[in-house]
Amino acid sequence: MFLSTLHDILICTKLVDIGNAVAYCMFRLNKLTDYAIVVMQYVASRPEVPLHTTRELTVATKLPSSTVSKILKELQDHGLLTSQRGMKGGYSLARPPSMISVAEIIEALEGSMGFTECATAPGYCELEGNCRVQNNSYVIGRALQETLGSITLADLTTPLQIGKMRTSNRRSALTSITSGARRIQ
Repeated sequence: MFLSTLHDILICTKLVDIGNAVAYCMFRLNKLTDYAIVVMQYVASRPEVPLHTTRELTVATKLPSSTVSKILKELQDHGLLTSQRGMKGGYSLARPPSMISVAEIIEALEGSMGFTECATAPGYCELEGNCRVQNNSYVIGRALQETLGSITLADLTTPLQIGKMRTSNRRSALTSITSGARRIQ
C-alpha cells in the first residue's frame, strides 16, 4: 500500500490494507503535532528558500495563523527551528532535514513518547508493579520511538511506502518485535 503522508501511517482513522492483512492503527497524534509535522515538512521540502514567514507557512499549509504561530514557537523553543527577526526575517530549520527526526517533532509538542503512560511516567498508574503487560508496553513503546526516531524530515519530502521503507540514513524504519520464537513483524 502506498502512503502519501505521515498522517496515513500514524493516525490511521481507516482500515489499512497491508499485503494480505488488514490492520487498524491505534496510535494517534494530537492535531497540533500533526500540523507541526506538516509545517516542518513544508520547510524541509523548500531548501532553496532561506527563511519562511508565518504568513507564507499559513498560506501554504492552509492552517490558521494563530496555529502556525504557536507551532513555530514550540519548534523554536525545542531547537528544531531558528528565527530571524525583522522585515526580511522568518524561520528556518535548525539542522539539515536528514538530522531532524519525526520523534523529535512529536516530543517537542507532546513531551515524552510512549505506548502507555506507565512507559513514560513511572508511578502514575495504580496498576504498576502488578500489571502483566507493563514490560510489553515498554517494549512496544521503545519500538515505536525507535521507528519514529529513524524517520527524518528528509524522508518526508517524498512519499513513504510500508514494508519497503528505508530512511535517509539507510536504516530500516520498521522494527522487528518477537514473542518467544514467533516473529510478529
